[in-house]
Amino acid sequence: MLAFTDPLRTPDPLALARRLPPSAALVYRAFGAPDAEAVAAQLAAALHRRGALLLIGADAALAASVGADGVHLPERAVADARWIKAKHPGWIVTVAAHSRAGARRARAARADAAVVSAVFASSSASAGAPIGAIRLAMLVLAAGLPIYALGGVSDRSAGRLKDLRLAGLAAVEAFRT
Repeated sequence: MLAFTDPLRTPDPLALARRLPPSAALVYRAFGAPDAEAVAAQLAAALHRRGALLLIGADAALAASVGADGVHLPERAVADARWIKAKHPGWIVTVAAHSRAGARRARAARADAAVVSAVFASSSASAGAPIGAIRLAMLVLAAGLPIYALGGVSDRSAGRLKDLRLAGLAAVEAFRT
């Protein structure tokens, strides 16, 4: 399971971190917050105590400084995955992908997984047009790496994706605040 922070929808990322199961990973997206290092350090400590992981959104330097477990990159930065993996071979590197081509670029850059968004209609300001379950299924089959579904995934819509696990969908999780 991956959970993503958002300054508007998760004003208290530490509270979210404390609710995650041990097998989860939290992607902390600081978006230039002045207290990003302090918050990230608190998240790393809380998540590691629980056996969960911390990925930092688009900031390898911050990830290294707080002892995070890796990074999550926007699709525009997919090429960075290769050098980040070379410099930090133990890290998990995920990349956003908004198409089959994006997922293939993530695989070529040696990312560990791609996060596909938006799968269903979402109220997130960053969500694009939803691709739906059928196009997600085709993307999963063509991607060649684990795929996480994001955007509009809820308890109700997750049922429409459950059979995709057999095809390689790594996780179907709702973003919950």
